Amino acid sequence: MIRVLYFLILILIFGCKEKVDINSSIITASIPEPDFTITVDKNHNKFSNSIPYQIKVPDGSIIEAFTQEATGGQLNINSTLEDFGKVDMDKVHTLTGPIYIEGAEVGDVLAVELLDLEPGEWGWTGMGPEFGFLAGETEASGFKTYQLDNENNLVHFSDKISIPMRPFAGVMGVAPNTEEMLTTFPPRANGGNMDDPNMVKGVTVYFPVFVKGALFSIGDTHAVQGLGEVVGTAVECDMRIRFKLSVIKDKKIKEPQYESKDYYATTGFGTTIDEAAKKATRYMVEHISTNYEISWEEAYMLCSLIGDLKIAEVVDLPNMLVTMHIPKSVFEKDKQEQ
Repeated sequence: MIRVLYFLILILIFGCKEKVDINSSIITASIPEPDFTITVDKNHNKFSNSIPYQIKVPDGSIIEAFTQEATGGQLNINSTLEDFGKVDMDKVHTLTGPIYIEGAEVGDVLAVELLDLEPGEWGWTGMGPEFGFLAGETEASGFKTYQLDNENNLVHFSDKISIPMRPFAGVMGVAPNTEEMLTTFPPRANGGNMDDPNMVKGVTVYFPVFVKGALFSIGDTHAVQGLGEVVGTAVECDMRIRFKLSVIKDKKIKEPQYESKDYYATTGFGTTIDEAAKKATRYMVEHISTNYEISWEEAYMLCSLIGDLKIAEVVDLPNMLVTMHIPKSVFEKDKQEQ
């Protein structure tokens, strides 16, 4: 009897292990092959409707995009604090794109489904007295580089501190309806430097379309970052990103929104946290009342009960970004009854 139990245990152990390996391979295989690839040399570092597109793709295309760390190649793993101090800020935020999406018209929404994000081999973090949330309060400077541990999905900050990576793109956006060459530093209605660490693999980000073709760009990629990005930099790194671009005709938004399988989020930018938070709240009330047949008043009250305001970033002046998240599970019964 003991021998039989022993063999049953072995079967369960190795059977479970095999099941996990199979599921893992299924998840990996589920990421579709790209229809188009856009390389790091197809880039720009401003937002404008006058920047010519680099590739033109059909609605629904899977894109593979390669991005550089935020300085566009001015730094490397052997760089020092002195090198960091010499960075040409006019070259910062080298964005891959723009990508023209066929069928995208003014007033539509562009959905960017993030399928996979793979950090490069190294990254860096820097700080200085004139940048960051505590600018003017300290004269301190600092700079670190890291050999990214992609095998274990870790950034080794020090001998004693290791941080799980959550790769995302700090800058994603469509072209604004202006010929002016706008800096990429602040977030705006077209997206831009949102620096929201929740925009990871599995999330779909929605952008209002302001020009024909949308002209989508992506970059400023991070291996990991906290909400706020308080020193002004994250773990900046190169990245390979795969995403799907889809045009939505029956959705209207004023600023970017996004969702995962578990929650829906609205974003609001403003020159103050107060202004940004009010916009994120207002957009969420509109989202709930429009999509779930709930009155504006009840949607507003519901936001007070299940809505979480989060500060995405506070350092990219003159604008800051605040988001509101709501759990989708609250509405599951309502959807089933419909």
